Amino acid sequence: MKTRIQELRKQHKLSQEELALAVGVTRQTITSLECEKYTASLVLAYKIAKHFGLTIEEVFDFSEVEEL
Repeated sequence: MKTRIQELRKQHKLSQEELALAVGVTRQTITSLECEKYTASLVLAYKIAKHFGLTIEEVFDFSEVEEL
């Protein structure tokens, strides 16, 4: 899933480690999210979006998610 995490992190001058600490995950998790190797849980997506003062939809791109 595509995200704006890297873009937002750089705008806010945060390292991957700093963002990881702020949302309670490891730096490797942030790396995996940015490289689209991992999809965030709903709780993690909420924490990341809230950290940047945005909605989940403003951070995560759901356009490629299959409709049920």
